[in-house]
Amino acid sequence: MGAQGLIAAFTAGAATLAGGRALVHWGIRKGLAAPRVPHHTEPSALGLAFETLRIGTENGKSLHAWFIPGPARAAVAEAEAATAAAPAVLVMHGWGGNAALMLPLARPLHEAGYATLFVDARCHGASDDDSFASLPRFAEDTEHAFAWLSTRAGVDPARIALLGHSVGAGAVLFAASRTPQVAAVVSVAAFSHPAAMMRRWLAAKRIPEKPIGRYILDYVQKTIGHRFDDIAPVTTIARIRRPVLLVHGADDEVVPIDEAMQIYAMRGDTPVELMTLTGDHESFADLEHHMGRLVGFLDRVLAVGPSGL
Repeated sequence: MGAQGLIAAFTAGAATLAGGRALVHWGIRKGLAAPRVPHHTEPSALGLAFETLRIGTENGKSLHAWFIPGPARAAVAEAEAATAAAPAVLVMHGWGGNAALMLPLARPLHEAGYATLFVDARCHGASDDDSFASLPRFAEDTEHAFAWLSTRAGVDPARIALLGHSVGAGAVLFAASRTPQVAAVVSVAAFSHPAAMMRRWLAAKRIPEKPIGRYILDYVQKTIGHRFDDIAPVTTIARIRRPVLLVHGADDEVVPIDEAMQIYAMRGDTPVELMTLTGDHESFADLEHHMGRLVGFLDRVLAVGPSGL
């Protein structure tokens, strides 16, 4: 075979290899992509006044969100009620979820005196699409929503807590670890490490870890631009300097409760409390029946008095 033939053969082989790799990468993204679930309800169904918002985030994208103002406090004079600064909670859903699925928390938080912001992450609910979703992108969306909420009239920027579920829980922990203005964090059903979650996904798909699984893990880390070790809740928890409440369902089979214990064990100097519920991975729904404990935590760490101030 002459030089031209070798070059042609090499080019054809490289094209085949590149095409095969591209197909593999497409398959990985397709397999890991979150389903986009439409909203099945909105805050008005709970009798709550609210605003529908678009909040800018990374890559020129925008997020859909619902803002529910806090109620007027009984101890505040009627003339001052409109300007009273309320504590607030920013709520982030989990993978494949949306803001509507988190609304069981809206009324208890509202009645406890909190303004709330329920956000759809990119590629979820009614927010913009993007090339992919990931825990770091959930965290970016959380940070942009937090920045918006911090400048909202009637909200006290020094008393804003983040609450997230599952991937959203990992995201709010990551966001709080690099946003010192966050006053408190509530993590519901967080996994301890993305690699552990990915390995469960590989096992469910019957994909062997060697060599295919390792290739997938490396590709995902390269794509999201972060090492799993750096964004794992077992790592980020110790970087947070504000109070954290870890909530986990005792019957969670998606993320075993042992992972909550692992996060707690790695807390370092971070003030962390652990709250165990009956229930599974969707324990945020069961959390509606335990809101007294959650609100008690928020009231203590945000210094909210009996009147809501």
